Amino acid sequence: MDDFTLETLGLAEAPREHPLRYPGAWPADSALLDGDRLVPLALDRLVHKERAPLLAVGSNASPGQLRHKMAEFGITSPIPMVKTRVTGVDVGVSAHVSRMGYVSASPFHAPDTVRELFVIWLDAEQLAVIDASEGVPLPNGNYGRAWLPAPEVRVELPGGVTLPGVHSYVNRHGVLHDGTGAARTHPGQRELLTQLLVGSARLRELFGVTPEEFVARARADRQLCAAGTRLFADEKRVTESGLERYVTVQQTGSPGTGSSLFPPLM
Repeated sequence: MDDFTLETLGLAEAPREHPLRYPGAWPADSALLDGDRLVPLALDRLVHKERAPLLAVGSNASPGQLRHKMAEFGITSPIPMVKTRVTGVDVGVSAHVSRMGYVSASPFHAPDTVRELFVIWLDAEQLAVIDASEGVPLPNGNYGRAWLPAPEVRVELPGGVTLPGVHSYVNRHGVLHDGTGAARTHPGQRELLTQLLVGSARLRELFGVTPEEFVARARADRQLCAAGTRLFADEKRVTESGLERYVTVQQTGSPGTGSSLFPPLM
């Protein structure tokens, strides 16, 4: 038996196919995603200067989700995934309903917060795929790609090496707040949907009264997802992430062809 297959490790599921399990299972430690296998990374292979470092706060840290996204475009090249210690951001709730059936994660500015999050190192072709999956190239897409610079955001790798900055996806709709105006953190999909539905009769009218109903109604129904997104704003549940100032206009290539503008790195 190959102990490094995603199936064996319990990391094969993609949240796109199992929305209530969003953000999906993350690796226990730094590793290299290579097709259907996830093999350990040596300490001297944690920095890849020829690639773009992307901070994953949601399902982009799920090997099953990454494999699913890449497979859509026939991309099989490996992806290094490095577990890091991040200071300056926390994992919030995107102020939009995804057509995948879930309400996804988005980072927000949190100067005193320290989290263990993954940085995935992407080549130009892989970056174009992930950009497209987040709507970056579209003027009305849900996310913009930001460069979060040090020291505002500190990303420390195992062994104490720190990065000069990292890419991240910032939600163009903002993030949901906790009722006091402060950004709320993402507790996991089932718990989140339960809380949101309990708190809004209008949301229940649109999506039903259970997380299962929410997912079933939302999946692939763009108009309903758009209505849910508007409702978040109408009910004044939305606040800024504090990271909007770092978002720049991105020029990206079509998935499978690579980016027409590869971001500056280190």
